[in-house]
Amino acid sequence: MSDRYCVIGNPVAHSKSPLIHAAFALQTGQQLVYERCLAPLDGFGATVTALVAAGCKGANVTVPFKLEAATLASALTARARAAGAVNTLHFLDGEIVGDNTDGAGLVADIVRNALCPLAGKRVLLLGAGGAARGALLPLLAEQPASLVIANRTVASAQALATAAASDGAPVSASTFEALHGRFDVIVNATAASLAGTVPPVPETVFGPGTLALDMMYGNEPTPFMAFAGAHGAVTRDGLGMLVEQAAEAFFVWRGVRPQTGAVLQQMRSAA
Repeated sequence: MSDRYCVIGNPVAHSKSPLIHAAFALQTGQQLVYERCLAPLDGFGATVTALVAAGCKGANVTVPFKLEAATLASALTARARAAGAVNTLHFLDGEIVGDNTDGAGLVADIVRNALCPLAGKRVLLLGAGGAARGALLPLLAEQPASLVIANRTVASAQALATAAASDGAPVSASTFEALHGRFDVIVNATAASLAGTVPPVPETVFGPGTLALDMMYGNEPTPFMAFAGAHGAVTRDGLGMLVEQAAEAFFVWRGVRPQTGAVLQQMRSAA
């Protein structure tokens, strides 16, 4: 009988995760089934409890449950604790282990797939929610020259920046409107694209050679990508990050690390 995994979210019907994990399983010879699981907005905990009772081995967690998953988990990995958010659950020996593979997936996509080293770069991270928290420390681990966290509510960005800066990291906080100068890499970790809007950043943050990555993905460029591209940036959606974080989750669950290049190309062709 194949081991069962799923992605939990609301909404979740659009998720490509089942296709990605099916491709990884075929590539690595792993026997598993991976499905979508729609959880009620007020029923995430009950959904996880039911999955564990049914013998499910693990789950990915997407919008809007990543912060709740961190609270629900009975144990957290170091990177999940640092992020304060969980996107991967491993049901292991009676425990619900929470992990966060988003940041690792983001960095892998930027550095390996987009061929954009982060060392010595000026980096802008838009947003201060669960997605931004998961990305922050992996981005800083690449040793950028500086990293600015921008958010509509600057206090939330400042809280993240202060925690990271306590380790000596070159990180600061800003409102969207107060940003100045051009950045080498800009990551949109807000949910603005889901609402069809763009974070209100000055157009001067973009320039020729700026990599502007939106964590969201779809069949068309997101509003953020369109805005960034109109001001000279090289744009990228979140599909590569999705594939890379899925590979990291697959490794957590199965102990086997799949190759991502062909799977990402397959997902792009199917879009």
